[in-house]
Amino acid sequence: MAEHNRLGKQGEQEAIEFLKKNQFEILETNWRWQKAEVDIIARKNNTLIFIEVKTRSTSFFGEPEEQVTLKKQQLIADAADYYINHHNLNMPVRFDIISIIKEKNTFTLRHIEDAFYPFQE
Repeated sequence: MAEHNRLGKQGEQEAIEFLKKNQFEILETNWRWQKAEVDIIARKNNTLIFIEVKTRSTSFFGEPEEQVTLKKQQLIADAADYYINHHNLNMPVRFDIISIIKEKNTFTLRHIEDAFYPFQE
């Protein structure tokens, strides 16, 4: 496995552990629909949360969350729409980003709630 893929998987595992520790119920990981992949789908306090995890080894080229482009946001929103309809869910929805920087063996994690609002016109 390429080093950047390994780093991404480590970051996702750190994010899952963080979420569980903070009473999030993990519903899905690496959930795919058409061209979209949602890293984590979770629930907390009756809110459905679609979470994108971005992990980098440095912030030299910008913060990890800056890599969640408008196109990526739209793909996540489309997948979320399908997931909600497919499971016939009726609850508040939120889109979060977990931004992680790994330097040496230390992970610095930042959870950004309501990171984007793809359904706004």
